[in-house]
Order: sequence, then C-alpha cells, then structure tokens
Amino acid sequence: MANNFSEISEGRLRLEQVRLSYYKRRKIYGIITISLVFLVIVFLGLYHLTDIVFGPPEGLSAVSKVGEWAMFHHDLGRTGSTGPSAVLPQGELRWAFSTGGAIHSSPAVANGTVYIGSWDGRFYALDAATGDKLWEFQTGSSIESSPAVQNGVVYFGSNDGRLYALDATTGEKLWDFNTKYAIKSTPTVADGIVYFGSDDYRVYAVDAGKGTELWHFQTGNYVKSSPAVANGIVHVGSMDGFYYTLHARNGRLRLQFWASSAVIVSSPAVVDNVVYFCNAQGLLYGVDVKARNWPLEIRLRPYWSALYMRGGAPRPSPPSGYLWSLSLGAPTSSSPAVVDDNLYIGSGSKLFSIDTSSQEERWEFETGDIISSSPGVADATVYVGSEDGCLYALDTITGDKLWDYCTGGKITSSPAVADGTVYIGSHDGNLYAIN
Repeated sequence: MANNFSEISEGRLRLEQVRLSYYKRRKIYGIITISLVFLVIVFLGLYHLTDIVFGPPEGLSAVSKVGEWAMFHHDLGRTGSTGPSAVLPQGELRWAFSTGGAIHSSPAVANGTVYIGSWDGRFYALDAATGDKLWEFQTGSSIESSPAVQNGVVYFGSNDGRLYALDATTGEKLWDFNTKYAIKSTPTVADGIVYFGSDDYRVYAVDAGKGTELWHFQTGNYVKSSPAVANGIVHVGSMDGFYYTLHARNGRLRLQFWASSAVIVSSPAVVDNVVYFCNAQGLLYGVDVKARNWPLEIRLRPYWSALYMRGGAPRPSPPSGYLWSLSLGAPTSSSPAVVDDNLYIGSGSKLFSIDTSSQEERWEFETGDIISSSPGVADATVYVGSEDGCLYALDTITGDKLWDYCTGGKITSSPAVADGTVYIGSHDGNLYAIN
C-alpha cells in the first residue's frame, strides 16, 4: 500500500514538472513571438516611415555639361538654369529649321547637336552651328515629349505610346518601350535608369541600356509632368491632383501630396531641400524634399476635414511636407526655374519672379498671350516663350525686357540655352537658333 502511494506521488510530481516545463516553454515562446512581432513592426516602421533601413541613393543626380542643355529644363533637378555664361544671346537669328508640323517639344543640346521632336511625328538631329539636318527618325504619331541625351543615347516619348532610345550620332533605334498610351512626359536619365510618365496613369523606370521595365508606379490619372530626380528621389505630378515622391531604385511611395483639386502638368524643380511646382489653378507650392506621409494620412484626411467642417474636430494640420503656397492668380502649366532664392514661372500671360525665402513677388512681366513655355535662365537673363509667338529675354533682377524675337506661330516650347545661343520651337513648324 505504501509502495502504491509512493508511486502515485512520484507520478503526480512528474506530471507537475511536465506541466511547469510546458508552461515555462509557452512563456518563453510567447516572449520570443512578441519580440519577433515587435521587431517586425519596428522594421516595417523604419522601412516605411524613415530612411534608416533603406534610404534613397543620395548620389543619384546630375547636371548637363558646361555649354550644354541635355534635357528638359537643363538638369535632373529641372532647375532651368545654366549658371554663369561667358556669352549671352542678343536676339539675332542664327538659323531656322523647318519641320513638317508644329513644335511643342523643347530642344536638347549636346555635343554640338540639337535634338527636337515635331507634331509631324519625326524626331530631328541638327547641327547646332548651322542648323543642317544630320538625321531624322519617324515615329507613329506626333511628338510632344522633350528629349534627354545621356552617354551617346537620346531618349524621348511619342504619342504613339512608345519611349524611344536612339543612337545620338546616327539616329539608329536601339530599343523602344511600349506603354500603349501617349507619352508626353519628358524622360529623365540617371545612373542607367530612364524615368518618365505616361497617359496610362503610370510613372515608369526603365533600364537605359536594355529598355526593360524595372518598376512602375500607378497614379490616379495621366502623368504629363516630367520627373525630376535629385538625391535618389523621383519627384513628379499627376493630373489626379497629387504630387508624388518615389524611391528612385524601387518606386516605393514616400510622399503623396494633395495639391488642392487641380491637375498638375507642371514639372517640379528641386533645389537644396525644397521642391517647387505649380498646379493648373496657379497655386505655387514649396514642399520639403525629404517629407513622408504619416500612416493612413491620405485615407484619414478627408474624414478629418469633413468633421472639421461640422465642428466635430480641430482644424486639420497642413499636409506632410507642406512649407508654403502662393497663388499666382491665373491658370498655369509652366514649370518653375530656380536660381538661388529666385524663382521664375509663367502664369496666365505673365512671367513672375518670386523670392523663395519670403514668398513675395519681385517683379512681373506681361506678354501678349498665355505663357505655357517654361522659363530658362542663363547668367543674368531669363528667357521664355509666349503664345503671342514671341521669345522674350528679360533682366533677372528688374524684369526689364532686353530683347524679343517673334516667330510665325505661338510658342509653347521651352527655351534651351547653350554656348551663347538660345534654341526654341514654334507652332509655325520651325526650330529657331538665336544669338
């Protein structure tokens, strides 16, 4: 009897030890699981909300060579400025080249060659000194996208839905990339990647050498804005009313900024830590380059605003990244040019000079019609075209007109300034070189 009692006690003791060991293991597993979940949450938070885990490659940016204007608005930041220049144009025609259609595309100048697309569906390469045609390339539709030249290759989009890469010397097609919808956005080339927008609502990154897709980002409407790339971040607007910043390597969304209810066709300009762009209503914005949305910001903000309107919530804070905004008073499709703390942009029929430090107007110059052209700056002169058909050269400090040159059609093309010559297209079908 005593033996049986001892065996039962030992059995109960073993069971208790097993039970305690089981609960101890469960506690350890629980702690490990909670720790892993916490680490995952921390990692995801750092990944999505900061640049600690996988930040943008800060060296991914570049400018045109001295004496060149190799892409729309001169450089990857779309600043529209060449800096100091030894020789400035004086308003005298050097040559004019006639295409078979209106020219909306803006010229690029590199290695002594001017590149331009036309509504006749052809893309042209011209001798910068003489205007003689070196070669032409036929696409399947009109060309509104402006070219970008990099490492001996010229890239541009066509309304046939294709992005083309041609040998810059011979015009031979190296590859094309088909989005099936018109490409009016101007490509940007940085570190072997071509970035551009399409009317299929997407922003694309394509391998510059092979023409294969690396990534794409879906917006809510056409992307006619031309991407700016600075310090590993892609900046671009969409006709859905949002301005976006994306990680240049993988297309991951960093900031989605609501620019009122107006579309954005203007291309951004990036200088230091601020990006400048305008919506179609003429609202000019300054936004923090490195800003990111707080979690669920875009989804929750409309409800917050609705509650505020009904008195049920405090006034919504400004959108993430917002620094300031300024109404220019008229519809705007022109893109800003920025030099130091001076910003130049067309709105309605006027060209404005804005102090970016104080957000105050320095001067304005009125033309005879709407300014769709984006200004370009070389040294102390700002150049801009108007739909009144004239190219204007203005003093950057005073806004006084230095000279003008009038063509036979409206100007929506933007000027390129290289080696003492300004190049610009007109709806009369001509590309002009003016000394």
